[in-house]
Amino acid sequence: MMIIYRIYQILIMIPLLAVATVIAAVITVTGSALGFGRWWGYYPQVLWARLFCWLSFVRVTVRGRENIDPKVSYVFVANHQGAYDIFTVYGYLGHNFRWMMKQSLRKIPFVGWACAWSQQIFVDNSSASATRRTMQQAERQLSGGMSLVVFPEGARSWTGEMARFKKGAFRLAIEFNLPVVPLTIDGAFDVLPRFKKMPVPGHICLTIHKPIHPSADGHDQARLMEESYREIESGLHKGCRC
Repeated sequence: MMIIYRIYQILIMIPLLAVATVIAAVITVTGSALGFGRWWGYYPQVLWARLFCWLSFVRVTVRGRENIDPKVSYVFVANHQGAYDIFTVYGYLGHNFRWMMKQSLRKIPFVGWACAWSQQIFVDNSSASATRRTMQQAERQLSGGMSLVVFPEGARSWTGEMARFKKGAFRLAIEFNLPVVPLTIDGAFDVLPRFKKMPVPGHICLTIHKPIHPSADGHDQARLMEESYREIESGLHKGCRC
């Protein structure tokens, strides 16, 4: 059965997804260049991400969507099991957002161009002034229900288990007084871990936890990190019984 699936991937899935990626990138760049980046920088990618899941025979179930308000800006923090985390969040979160991502992703053909034009936030910590510019860009984006998604582990897991969180997302939430919403992605590691090249069919569960609000004095970064980690971990290994 797996041999048939691999033939399908090579002859049908990969060519279709390559074409879809180019089309989505061109639409995003064109729409953003015309001044409609807020809309075109999100909704074409929702369809693109869902197409990745559909053609890969990956089912995504969401729970907890009632915990977020589409008119409120959040800092979403998620565990990072594999490449399908991106398609899961893009396709099924149901809340307009921008990614906080590595500078190296700018170099990916079409995808990097679309990300730049749609004003995804590329992290630049090369100097104090560069970090300040990153924060200023984030501040411009985080308004009117626009949110930010960050993988605070910084990289995909090698084992499926969570690594320690980095501070950046939580520092930003405190700086702009935004609630942090933990997201648990469960099952993406089985679909495509970082040490494999091709996905297998599977079931991914996305759990949207309740927002965690910074304190008024803004001196609770450690608490935000600890509570977010604990909430995300609590949703793992549930077998997607959603």
